[in-house]
Amino acid sequence: MPSLTPAQRRQRAIALPPLRDADSLAIEGFLDAQWAESGVARQTTAGYRRDLQGFARWRDGAGGGLAEADRAALFDYLAWRARDGYSARSNARLLTALRAFFAWRLRRGERTDDPTALLDPPRLPRSLPKALAEAEIEGLLAAPDVDTPAGLRDRAMLELMYAAGLRVSELVALPATAVNLRQGVLRVLGKGGKERLVPLGEEAQHWLERYLAQARPALAAGRTPAWLFLNPGGQVLSRQQFWQLVKRHGAAAAIDPHRISPHVLRHSFATHLLNHGADLRALQMLLGHSSLSTTQVYTLVAREHLKRLHARHHPRG
Repeated sequence: MPSLTPAQRRQRAIALPPLRDADSLAIEGFLDAQWAESGVARQTTAGYRRDLQGFARWRDGAGGGLAEADRAALFDYLAWRARDGYSARSNARLLTALRAFFAWRLRRGERTDDPTALLDPPRLPRSLPKALAEAEIEGLLAAPDVDTPAGLRDRAMLELMYAAGLRVSELVALPATAVNLRQGVLRVLGKGGKERLVPLGEEAQHWLERYLAQARPALAAGRTPAWLFLNPGGQVLSRQQFWQLVKRHGAAAAIDPHRISPHVLRHSFATHLLNHGADLRALQMLLGHSSLSTTQVYTLVAREHLKRLHARHHPRG
């Protein structure tokens, strides 16, 4: 059976029964507990809610509820998703949400078994982070028109994201007080509410100083907003708006639109540091990774870069 297109999957999802009150209460109780106990990020919470609600609605259509689902129901649902063409990565995220939900029910004494206990996660293909070449980064950084307040803001944001390896959610959520130009550091609140200090390079400091002195007052329009980066009128810039400006400046720099996104700047930061001899532990701290294994994927990128250099320049490459 051929897999369904995303549009067809959305149509199938619309046809599922509405969420039962009991399932909705169970999901929201679980999410509240996750936030209180672990400080789960907002995006993670939204993903858990979406995955659990999808399974609950499918279960209601099959004559059951979410909280009482057994292992056979989980197998059936995963098989249904596989037939509809959901990716292994999507199913792995779903299984993570289900494991956390049923572990919570087990701790509360609302179940005596965990139906996810013997379910193996799907095998995920290893994908290397995409990074732009250093010349492409230079072209991207030079693309904004710094003679306008918005262009000067864009240049400061791009410089800061590349200089500090920030996640886009971290960048747009920065308060104005996060920057200490005298000491040359940035205070970043990362995943799980973990705080880290990231040093700023001279270029990032220069453009931040110009933005704060020349552009931010104009964008604030007489207000005193708490956020560092603003829209005209003093409103905080959204993740989607930053994605659009990255796309626009990438096009101006003649970068393939399929190769550029806000997260590519973070990947480029990490890859370029390793290519220039940075220590892996130091990179882990700069990126805010809780596990070194997450950072180690960048060593594969650096290794591929060295292999290409060798093949291009070595007499026997």
